[in-house]
Amino acid sequence: MLNEFKEFAMKGNLVDMAVGFVMGSAFATVVTAFIQGVFLPMLSPIMGGLDFSTLQYTISPEVVNEAGEVVQEAAIVQLGEFISATISFLIVAFVMFLIIKGMNNMKKKAEEEPAAAPEPPRQEVLLEEIRNLLAKS
Repeated sequence: MLNEFKEFAMKGNLVDMAVGFVMGSAFATVVTAFIQGVFLPMLSPIMGGLDFSTLQYTISPEVVNEAGEVVQEAAIVQLGEFISATISFLIVAFVMFLIIKGMNNMKKKAEEEPAAAPEPPRQEVLLEEIRNLLAKS
């Protein structure tokens, strides 16, 4: 069973998939940083100064006793985080769509190109030349 697992783990497809996950994770991190640090702050003035990172809805406020200690935490829906996560997902999905579409187009072009006939060995070329010379004589 150990040998079978080792054989499975060393297959190229599994390694390619692992590399894909790592690259996808890194790409998602970059997109999230772009959304949080560039896109949403640029969108804020257009939306009348609305800051999506602070956009939230309080379902129930926190309960505090006479001593000032929090007895019950507030129930808050983080709408801004959801909006930014949705935008990040759409950007990642669109980029992945473009990458896969480009790969499929390259595959189609490679399949459409006719394969060049390999050159015959040098000996065959020489024998054909000799045959042609003998046929002329």
